[in-house]
Amino acid sequence: MARTAALNPLMFRAYDIRGKVDEDLTPEVVEVLGRAYGTYIAKVSGRRIAVGRDNRVSSEPFQAAFIAGARAAGCDVTDVGLVTSPMLYFAVAAWGLDGGVNVSGSHNPVQYNGLKMTMRGAAPIAEEKIQDIRRIAEAGDFARGAGALAQRGVVEEYVEHICSHHRLERTLKVVIDAGNGVAGPYAPLVLRRLGCDLTELYTESDGTFPNHLPDPEVEETLRDLKREVVARKADIGIAYDGDGDRVGVLDEKAERHEADEMLMLLARDFLRRHPGERVMMDVKSSQLLVDDIEAHGGRPVMARTGHSLIKAQMRAEGILLAGEVSGHMFFSENWFGFDDAILASVRILEVLAKETTPLSARWAGLPKVYSTPELKAPCPDADKFRIVGDLTAYFKQHYPVLDIDGARVTFPQGWALVRASNTNPYLTLRFEARTQAALDEMMEIMYGKLREHPQVTLPEGAV
Repeated sequence: MARTAALNPLMFRAYDIRGKVDEDLTPEVVEVLGRAYGTYIAKVSGRRIAVGRDNRVSSEPFQAAFIAGARAAGCDVTDVGLVTSPMLYFAVAAWGLDGGVNVSGSHNPVQYNGLKMTMRGAAPIAEEKIQDIRRIAEAGDFARGAGALAQRGVVEEYVEHICSHHRLERTLKVVIDAGNGVAGPYAPLVLRRLGCDLTELYTESDGTFPNHLPDPEVEETLRDLKREVVARKADIGIAYDGDGDRVGVLDEKAERHEADEMLMLLARDFLRRHPGERVMMDVKSSQLLVDDIEAHGGRPVMARTGHSLIKAQMRAEGILLAGEVSGHMFFSENWFGFDDAILASVRILEVLAKETTPLSARWAGLPKVYSTPELKAPCPDADKFRIVGDLTAYFKQHYPVLDIDGARVTFPQGWALVRASNTNPYLTLRFEARTQAALDEMMEIMYGKLREHPQVTLPEGAV
């Protein structure tokens, strides 16, 4: 089986393994991946691992197949059952295990699934390490053994850890929307224990996602949450993605705020406790965030986009707080250095509860800027990195460019970003300027260069 299972190399992404169910991923393929992971982790970390799953229809059989493969490679497996990805990471870190894997398709449509993999301490397995696992799987060069299997729940310990380190100074009216993802059963346990006046939307676990995909980055998925925030006169609305590692936030007026805005609030609070510390953000983040961190005595650090990349850099440099625009928020203060949407929502609520000022007013006094959300320009995987390389070389001839992840181009009145997505066949774009006219001008310059590449489909509404 190990040598004949078909492996689509495009499943092996920068941060995880992800593919279509019954096409790329079958129980037979997942068992091979379990054997490959077990072989790899024994070489770099050890043999004691945890394996969990989200609530997709395919996740339970895939978890069983992965466990069978890992045990065949000699791993002792602790089955933690139905969990968010951060809860799986928590089990690995808190229990001192050698690694862990969550079977999860995250926020993707129901026909997808995948594997999020870690090493000891919940350190991420990403980029070249994932390719190492691919090569082991393709070669069929597996370790052999007969690992043990145990079951252990992590929910109670996880909830206790969060609630013992946080409290809210006043009761907040909170509406959450879990999109029927796996955060739904668990976020209310934390928020109610902390005293929130809580309204729940779609917290019932249902891996077919009958109401909407659990993806807080997509405006359409927030429609019902917006309605309930207004109807309940809530202080805040919170949305979770499918596996509980990304968060979206609405203020009391039901206006959505990007994650870099939320990181700004967290950073201000963090820097009161840790003056002069570094705060990390990805290259898609607003210049307002960079300036605000400096204004509050902190040191901003800009990083490549990607949750695994940010976690690795945080560990390497001893950084305690980080975030990226997609909604991943990372914590090492009283935590283990990984992203967790439930914990992020708790820390945002903690900051909000310290003052009576409504959330919508927390950014008062900041300079006015005009910006776009993250825009996606479809582009084949085979072409996207080459095209971004061409654009980077061009813009470096004319403007200052930060090129750690694509090209973040500094214009006289703002900045523009173009980068290749590491997980999907598209380019990522974002623009920010001091005036609408400057924003329009930057977009036209960028789109003009992209039009020279017919493989790129410009974002909807581009002219």
